[in-house]
Amino acid sequence: MRTRIGWRRATAEAPRQAALKPTTKPAEENSPAPTPKTGPGPFFRFVLTVLALAAMVAFAVVLARLTLQPSPASEALTHSNLRPGDSIRAYLSQPAFRDTLKQLGGNILLGVPFGLLLPVVSPRTRGFVRIALLTVATMLLVELVQGALITGRAFDIDDVLLNTAGALLGYALVGRRLGRAVHPRRKRHWWTPRRT
Repeated sequence: MRTRIGWRRATAEAPRQAALKPTTKPAEENSPAPTPKTGPGPFFRFVLTVLALAAMVAFAVVLARLTLQPSPASEALTHSNLRPGDSIRAYLSQPAFRDTLKQLGGNILLGVPFGLLLPVVSPRTRGFVRIALLTVATMLLVELVQGALITGRAFDIDDVLLNTAGALLGYALVGRRLGRAVHPRRKRHWWTPRRT
């Protein structure tokens, strides 16, 4: 009989004791969980940046060989184009689709490395506007040198437009993600000052 009474008292007091227990969690449980670091570590970030820089130098050499090499045989056929769209229409009106693809596709592909490599080399170059401006500036310089100094070459504004389109395409498809993977953006809290 005593065991039954003791059992009843224990079961009746259990909810009371549970209600009297403090509901606060220990300090360790209340502290926020550490946020995992995203992106590669500093060493791999450095290696990827150096590799992208080396690829940029190699691309510059290829670009110079493709665009700044004299072509005396085509000197009589070349002419400068300052009106956007004239050369593109001429490329599209060619009877051989292979020649059209070579001219348009070649100029677009020539700009793709800008969109792929610039965000990896420097995180400050991220963004469609910055990629476009850097590509336009570089290709305008190349076209000016072609028209002024290289035999058999001429300045063509449509080449600049096609190169820029290729750079934006490369940035949109791969370059933006690649740049964010190598140089992840840090979250800025309201109490941290913005860098100028």
